Amino acid sequence: MADEVRRIKRELVHKGAVLDIYCDTMQFENGNIAKWDFIHHDGAAAVVPVMDDGRLLMVRQYRNALERYTLELPAGKLDDPNEEGIVCAARELEEETGYRSDKLEWLITLRTTVAFCDERIEIFTAHDLIPTNQNLDEDEYIDVKAYTLDELKKKIFSGEIEDSKTIAAIMAYAVKYNR
Repeated sequence: MADEVRRIKRELVHKGAVLDIYCDTMQFENGNIAKWDFIHHDGAAAVVPVMDDGRLLMVRQYRNALERYTLELPAGKLDDPNEEGIVCAARELEEETGYRSDKLEWLITLRTTVAFCDERIEIFTAHDLIPTNQNLDEDEYIDVKAYTLDELKKKIFSGEIEDSKTIAAIMAYAVKYNR
């Protein structure tokens, strides 16, 4: 299949703070040429923070693309493309929730939108949470609240939670831990 499609040109259209947007010129085995959009993202990590009572910590924050607040797992962009996901997840857990954990465990890795973006998000679970202090970026305003897994499943199926990484992580957590 790879011999049937090849990129013959990649042009940077926009270099942003989080994303680089390219226009790729693709050639097919039959000689046809097409323009495809490609978005590069350095990657991210997310974490499912599990309280001692089994509730999961969630963050509520404003998302400009949707022009509204969303309920999500703590997550963030890698500081460097070579940063390990577990390091990013630990940092984001503490920054966004005010808890840390010495017990992070890989849960799943996902690709958010494979048709046009290479973003990769590693997702971890965090147990034995230790209270510290929330340390938000200057442009972050985040509320933290704990929910039961059943409450979160209801929010997913009612459409209140739409964030793909959050849905995938919560459902993977439920399956992995038989809940």
